[in-house]
Amino acid sequence: MTTAPSTPEPRDYRDTLFLPKTDFPMRAGLPKAEPKWIEFWNEQKLYQTLREQSEGRESYTLHDGPPYANGHIHMGTALNKILKDLINRSHQMLGLNANYVPGWDCHGLPIEWKVEEEFRAKGKSKDDVKPSEFRARCREYAKQWVDVQSDEFQRLGVVGDWENPYLTMRFESEAVICGELLKIAQSGQLYRGSKPIMWSPVEQTALAEAEVEYADRKVSQIYVRFPVRKDTPNIVVVGDGADISPTIAKQNALNEKDYSVVIWTTTPWTIPANRAVSYSQSIRYGLYEIEELEDVEFTLGQNIGDKLIVADDLWETVSKSSFIRSGKRLFEINAADLGQMVLDHPLRKGDDFNFPVPMLKGDHVTADAGTGFVHTAPSHGEDDYMVWMSNGDKLVSLGIDPAVPMTLDDKGCYTDVMPERFQGLDVIRTSGKKRGQDGKANGEVIKALVESGNLLARAPMTLRDAHSWRSKAPVIRRATPQWFISMSKEGLRDKALAEIDKTQFWPDRGRNRIGAMVRDRPDWLISRQRNWGVPITLIVGPNGELHTERSDADAINARILEAVYHQGVDGWFETPLDDLMPDNNAGWTKVTDILDVWFDSGCTHAFCLKQRDDLPDRADLYMEGSDQHRGWFQSSLMESCAVYSEAPYKGILTHGFVVDAKGLKMSKSLGNVMAPEDLIKKFGADIVRLWVASSDVTEEIRISDEVIKTNTDSYRKLRNTLRYMIGALDGYDDSEEVAYDDMPALERWVLHRLHELGSEHEALVRDHDHRTIFSKLFNFCTNDLSAFYFDIRKDALYCDPLDSTRRRACLTVMNALFERLTTWLAPILCFTMEEVWQARRPGTSVHLETFRDCPESWKDAALFAQMAKVRTARELVNETIEPLRREKVIKSSLEADVTVPDAGLDDALFALGIVIANDYAIPAEPTDTLADYLIVSSAALGDAMSVADLKETDAKKCLRSWKYFYGDGEITPRDAVAVEALDAQ
Repeated sequence: MTTAPSTPEPRDYRDTLFLPKTDFPMRAGLPKAEPKWIEFWNEQKLYQTLREQSEGRESYTLHDGPPYANGHIHMGTALNKILKDLINRSHQMLGLNANYVPGWDCHGLPIEWKVEEEFRAKGKSKDDVKPSEFRARCREYAKQWVDVQSDEFQRLGVVGDWENPYLTMRFESEAVICGELLKIAQSGQLYRGSKPIMWSPVEQTALAEAEVEYADRKVSQIYVRFPVRKDTPNIVVVGDGADISPTIAKQNALNEKDYSVVIWTTTPWTIPANRAVSYSQSIRYGLYEIEELEDVEFTLGQNIGDKLIVADDLWETVSKSSFIRSGKRLFEINAADLGQMVLDHPLRKGDDFNFPVPMLKGDHVTADAGTGFVHTAPSHGEDDYMVWMSNGDKLVSLGIDPAVPMTLDDKGCYTDVMPERFQGLDVIRTSGKKRGQDGKANGEVIKALVESGNLLARAPMTLRDAHSWRSKAPVIRRATPQWFISMSKEGLRDKALAEIDKTQFWPDRGRNRIGAMVRDRPDWLISRQRNWGVPITLIVGPNGELHTERSDADAINARILEAVYHQGVDGWFETPLDDLMPDNNAGWTKVTDILDVWFDSGCTHAFCLKQRDDLPDRADLYMEGSDQHRGWFQSSLMESCAVYSEAPYKGILTHGFVVDAKGLKMSKSLGNVMAPEDLIKKFGADIVRLWVASSDVTEEIRISDEVIKTNTDSYRKLRNTLRYMIGALDGYDDSEEVAYDDMPALERWVLHRLHELGSEHEALVRDHDHRTIFSKLFNFCTNDLSAFYFDIRKDALYCDPLDSTRRRACLTVMNALFERLTTWLAPILCFTMEEVWQARRPGTSVHLETFRDCPESWKDAALFAQMAKVRTARELVNETIEPLRREKVIKSSLEADVTVPDAGLDDALFALGIVIANDYAIPAEPTDTLADYLIVSSAALGDAMSVADLKETDAKKCLRSWKYFYGDGEITPRDAVAVEALDAQ
């Protein structure tokens, strides 16, 4: 029996394909991988190596705004530090020397409070602890959190001089801060005053505007009458007195003095401190007589027939609030009449409050609310104080002492300036469960007003009032002796405004914001009444003179600074006066107040930038949250202009605050807090960095699970794109590089797109627009590369002969892509790009690289325009084939024979060197065909779009490339040449 010859099995061509090869993992595993890269950077001394590498380069300095050394970092501080790192890394890779020195704010009340709590837990009050011991513990506490935050910032991938950061509590820093203060004092810009400032009874210290936030608070509003004094000089009647005209009638009525001026206030506790009533010349006032009262259970001090002076525009409000059913306007009261009146204090009783209350003209008085009059307590309101002090001559002529009384003590309790009834009563409760609520003062004052018959009305209301941002308790205005830096003397305000005009702002609206604040701000209150801070190193003489005014001031200053430099703040507090001022010190005393911490941080340029040899005197950029227009940006500007007559920065960048998906501020009570630590453990720091880079940081920055998921998806797409390039470039050598002129049009199109990105990239870096940088790179990777270039070139990469020009040109371009994309993305995804870079160049760091140039020769706008026509045709083909795929008419686009409408496409193909053919003229050197671009096996131009199924023809499917072809053998001629060459090797 004869056996028929067997048909040989087809060859398995999978091993002949040049598929990408890489160990680079598809799954990132960032939470575990990132710490290893931090170890690598530390082993390689990345920061130090960057400094050595950058020696001689142009510097770029982003000066760090110091976070507070108290507690773990949150999403806001994480965003801030990552954004700074994006800026620094980007400018470093531009070829500059971007030396970043992190810093911390270490003094202040929050730390002092925590340390007080520690001692209280041991049964000790602060007064039981030696001050030097207390300050030492504050220093230890701050150092502990500096170390914690330093580790947390480094875990985010932030590179900087972590071994030598600046700290406001370092002895040398404290000495420089004291030196800056002494320079300001010697220039005459420092003075001691007692005008009202914001005071926290809970914290027992003065507060600056930057330490205050505003929140709703329930208060008691009251209407109070101030009776006109019986011994007030009569109003002079103009005329002979014979004609009883309306003017004369008005004058006689006024001289009877049976009328009162009505005021309205939401701070009843300030009534005992009242010394005057202010009025406006631009308001119309009337004298009203009560004719009828509402039928209520009780009234307060109002009676039928009483005469009240009120602003005409507010009479209806006053009468309604005071249960006055009807009243008659007798006549108008002009400003001349008001200015001559002297009132009784509404609490006058015997000798208590038995002093004249003058009427004073005040520009701050309006008829927007109240009565048109403002009760004036110069010890508790800035406007009140200004009106009082500007009327000194009038006060003296009336026999009134113009000195401002100190009516409250540090705890917000009435002093012995007050009658015994009020002494010791608290304005704000400073402890216990009701801390921050009204104390006993309001109730007792209202009770006394009822007794005097001068309370017309009282009612609860809610208003937005100042609270301490630390204790969240209300603050009061209180006149105490404090130290101020004058905004006008030596032209500090004008200097600051001039420097603002020179500064570049991102966004530009920041210029107007800080400018308005500087124009309107009062003198800078710099003193605080606490323990943990830099002392106000001034010695005051018996007549209030400062030691900086003495002829031996320089010698005294040198001793002070020497003591602080070697001992820190204890050097001031512990060193005897005789050692600091050995000569003529009788009656001289050291100031015990400390400096506002904003003065500390405002001096960072002086003890960091100006003291370090590796930094310039002025920063290129200050960057913080938008709230720092009234904080660090401004305190730094004020301090620098006061001493050096210039801003410490050339530019200011501000970012918004982090909020949840609904735009709400994060808080534990709302349950919407997301912690950086949790996100890093779950997703990795690069995802957090990607969130920052992809956000519009000039507005509020939203974060939520959905936002993180979106960033994770974007990261995955980018990683896969880069992984594909790493695999494709496996074994690539520069000797395989193809010259630009020998490249196909598709490769030259990619290089043109790279040139476009590169030409925009530097400007975007210098403009700190990382969101646009990421958006452009991400869209390029997903749309231009993955969906277009890589999709087309897979066939050439996998199937073209190994040494063919087209395949080598693709690898040449991929290498150019790799070098640019990894470096452009390195500032954003610092961990992943290090992993990507070292997948091809192990042992080196991408962060030591600079951004690659994109040669001008790559630019080809004409080619780009022609390629756009081909992409349009490709999109049309995909839209036509996709329904056939869904209906399973064809499984792959390579099964399709398409006819594409010409519509000018023929000219574009000719210009690009793309032929309309279904096979390659030279199999060993394939050149692009229209079918390659459309990823079909056969393509032609025609009048209309059509698709035919090649499976229905005599065409065969190539067992290697899966293209359909006509001819002999199992594979196409191109594939056969590639396999033959591979077999020969």
